[in-house]
Amino acid sequence: MRREHARLRPARFDELGLKRAFAPRLLPLLVAAVALLAALALAGMLAAAGLARHWREGAGASLTIQVPAPQAPAAAGAASRADAVLALLRADPGIIAARRLSDAELEALLRPWLGATPGALGLAVPAVITVRRVAGAAPVAEETLAAQLTPVAPGTLVEAAGPWFSRLTALARSLEALAALALLIVGMIAALVIAIATRASLAARREALEIVHGLGASDSYIANRFAARAAWLAALGGGLGTLAALPALALLGRVAAPFAGLIAPGKDAASGAAAGLARGILPLAAPWLALLPLAAAAIGWLTAQGTVRRWLRRLP
Repeated sequence: MRREHARLRPARFDELGLKRAFAPRLLPLLVAAVALLAALALAGMLAAAGLARHWREGAGASLTIQVPAPQAPAAAGAASRADAVLALLRADPGIIAARRLSDAELEALLRPWLGATPGALGLAVPAVITVRRVAGAAPVAEETLAAQLTPVAPGTLVEAAGPWFSRLTALARSLEALAALALLIVGMIAALVIAIATRASLAARREALEIVHGLGASDSYIANRFAARAAWLAALGGGLGTLAALPALALLGRVAAPFAGLIAPGKDAASGAAAGLARGILPLAAPWLALLPLAAAAIGWLTAQGTVRRWLRRLP
């Protein structure tokens, strides 16, 4: 009998009337709004992680060394102080680059502060050496490195981004944690929205469901039909919300590009936007954004399953 009934029933026959009970417009729009927030929270979390990584590999791995009287002979050997310091730095396996700034670069750095070149003011300018350490290497205390360089160049100063780097790292981790919390809250809101919509659909089809259930329809059959409908509408809303988030993510990539080192601050805004899109926020978030509709569908399925089964257990 069941096989004959299945052959006589039209394809996609909605025997429970779910297409009328589940609003095909309201639920996808609500889920789309939630998915939009989820996409922004997810992109914010990934952007904060990317910025933290950039700072760790950039400022956190950089040192600035000032060598007074750079042309004077080193304490040991015939080389100048600056050359002796450079030789020691380049022999360190934890350092991947050590470069002395040219006189033109130093003048460009000091001109905004002095109003003229140091030579015109008769100032003795120390040599400035920028050092880049291996990313992820254990940090070296400034005093320790200065003590290693002092024998060949007394008075050498070592400056690191220590305190600022720690603060920036703490800030980035805080942003990541807040974005993850926002993502969790958004997921809970999505489940609540779907649960409310499911209960409204159950109330609208109560009489029909009681009859079908009384005739022998199992809880699994009814719950699966509701869950399939909820999952489809949630996936549709998740896709719409994800697409709606793309312009906001493009703007976020444009703003974050200078901080992520994709372009220098003050450069052309259009190139910043392109860099932010090509190498910044969207590539990091794209694989996860593609999963948002699937995540919405999973939340819809599980929430509808639980809601319907609880409701059916209360039937007489």
